[in-house]
Amino acid sequence: MLPPRLVPSERAPGVPEPEELWEAEMERLRCSGAPVRGLPYAMMDKRLIWQLREPAGVQTLRWQRWQRRRQTVERRLREAAQRLTRGLGLWEAALYEIGGLFGTGIRSYFTFLRFLLLLNLLSLLLTASFVLLPLAWLRPPDPGPALNLTHQCPGSRQSQPGVLRFHNQLWHVLTGRAFTNTYLFYGAYRVGPESSSVYSIRLAYLLSPLACLLLCFCGTLRRMVKGLPQKTLLGQGYQAPLSAKVFSSWDFCIRVQEAAIIKKHEISNEFKVELEEGRRFQLMQQQTRAQRACHLLSYLRVNILIGLLVVGAISAIFWATKYSQDNKEESLFLLLQYLPPGVIALVNFLGPLLFTFLVQLENYPPNTEVNLTLMWCVVLKLASLGMFSFSLGQTILCIGRDKTSCESYGYNACDYQCWENSVGEELYKLSIFNFLLTVAFAFLVTLPRRLLVDQFSGRFWAWLEREEFLVPKNVLDIVAGQTVTWMGLFYCPLLPLLNSVFLFLTFYIKKYTLLKNSRASSRPFRASSSTFFFQLVLLLGLLLAAVPLGYVVSSIHSSWDCGLFTNYSAPWQVVPELVALGLPPIGQRALHYLGSHAFSFPLLIMLSLVLTVCISQTQANARAIHRLRKQLVWQVQEKWHLVEDLSRLLPEPGQSDSPGPKSPASQASRPRSFCPGFPCPGSPGARAPPPGPSVVDAAGLRSTCPGPHGTPASARRFRFPSVAEL
Repeated sequence: MLPPRLVPSERAPGVPEPEELWEAEMERLRCSGAPVRGLPYAMMDKRLIWQLREPAGVQTLRWQRWQRRRQTVERRLREAAQRLTRGLGLWEAALYEIGGLFGTGIRSYFTFLRFLLLLNLLSLLLTASFVLLPLAWLRPPDPGPALNLTHQCPGSRQSQPGVLRFHNQLWHVLTGRAFTNTYLFYGAYRVGPESSSVYSIRLAYLLSPLACLLLCFCGTLRRMVKGLPQKTLLGQGYQAPLSAKVFSSWDFCIRVQEAAIIKKHEISNEFKVELEEGRRFQLMQQQTRAQRACHLLSYLRVNILIGLLVVGAISAIFWATKYSQDNKEESLFLLLQYLPPGVIALVNFLGPLLFTFLVQLENYPPNTEVNLTLMWCVVLKLASLGMFSFSLGQTILCIGRDKTSCESYGYNACDYQCWENSVGEELYKLSIFNFLLTVAFAFLVTLPRRLLVDQFSGRFWAWLEREEFLVPKNVLDIVAGQTVTWMGLFYCPLLPLLNSVFLFLTFYIKKYTLLKNSRASSRPFRASSSTFFFQLVLLLGLLLAAVPLGYVVSSIHSSWDCGLFTNYSAPWQVVPELVALGLPPIGQRALHYLGSHAFSFPLLIMLSLVLTVCISQTQANARAIHRLRKQLVWQVQEKWHLVEDLSRLLPEPGQSDSPGPKSPASQASRPRSFCPGFPCPGSPGARAPPPGPSVVDAAGLRSTCPGPHGTPASARRFRFPSVAEL
């Protein structure tokens, strides 16, 4: 509280009166610019400070009071909204349980899955708001008769009547043909001419996928850079003090036994992550130049072998897709429907196994082995989807091929009269197959394996054990599914709805697998680094989906008989038409200038200047942070020297009352530090340790408190224990 007013009493000469002290404190608080909310005073004293800071004038006083009240109401509403969001958050209790039992690394996978679910719901909301609802309100005309283009295609394949008897309703659902005439696919969307309607369904349908991709990019980028400022501030060599975690990790508000057990597991997992990172850091520091050169050569050899395997895998995907599309009317068409998804799944299953085997032959450290395998798994997963997209484009759109029908219609019109529906069906089947594969592995592989391991005992079953829950593998699976969804936004607008259902069910399937059938990964993951990796892979998948979509929208001729853009050479041509119909000549000239090369050069110069300023500011901030860190170390070292000087001057407790001079031996045995069990940064260098056994705490770790000679025990000889020793 503020210093109270006291009655003046007799004071020594030169000592200010309490009244003068109180008035000086009031004047200092009145003139200070510090926010009142952060001052360490009671609420009554803060109101008094508010009154002292009020400027003269009634009008200004009322305006500022209204501003403060508005800011207070907004702050309280924002805090209430945040509390409501946390209370009604999806899977909060499940995420808390998973994070406590298995660590923040595995929890980050389920948090990432929830983030993808929100992205799909946002995409679905945009599509439904700007396309489906206006389309239902405007009541488009009935589709006209289909154009028969096969009579102009010599040697075109006709449908065999005997094939249809093999189809049933379930097979139609799995292949997507049961929803061909619904709003699930592109071909069912029909509207009249642009001049006959006020609201342009074509423009909304064209811009909705682009807006979805842009919003997903912004959300992913925001989550990815969330932890970068803290990483930059702390630096690469920052190591968190373990003793501080020991004494400050427990939550003393816990009163439930189950919550206490979860908290214990959470603290244990944090220690495992810290100790594993410290051990890896020490191993990297101990490598010599010769060892690093040998490792570099082995890296090159392994990467070349794995690169050849990746090339063979994507070649197999290309030929499987081409064979499936070229033999659509064969008797084995039922099996060929899922040939490309099956080959992609087989490649993504066998690829990581071969990568791990090749990497293990070189006897790499565990972290290097995992990182190298993970890098090539990401390359294989994204390259397989890219090759699948390219093979569809070559078969349907004749990209890189010479064909008569493509010269006349801009696509393979003989075999694909509505090629957008065909591409949408392929992506639909790929999404269905990925989810069915997840369900099959969970209940047909992982569950029987757990039952057999628990039922039988022996050397083989002990070696087999439960399946390890690998976070990177599961992340790559859901990223691949999300990439397929983004690729199909134009051809299959309601594919985000299907993927949302799959992600919702995948959460519970993976949770059951983790809690009942699997064991945690032997390599712990830190949540911040794993989250950055997840978002980076997701951005790569977004880029992989955006490039083909941009090419199709701007350059490929639409189908002649289905969809919204039947009379346009490319879907993007609807934008100049609407500009010519709805804008005055001045606006048209302005948009034409913004899209011309004359505007690109000033824009490029401006972006270069902005980028230069941002880089300069970032470098200046990095230099300032470096200077502040050095200044902090200097201040801590200065305090250490002051503490040592003070420890030499203080008398020992047992000899405080004894007269006479102190012996040098007693002064040498006096402790020189008051660091109570915490690591003291900036302490003096290591000295020779005293004879005798070292102090070991209850956990089996050397104590970080300074010894009798002012040297921390961790500075003498500290060894990070492995995770298996915990």
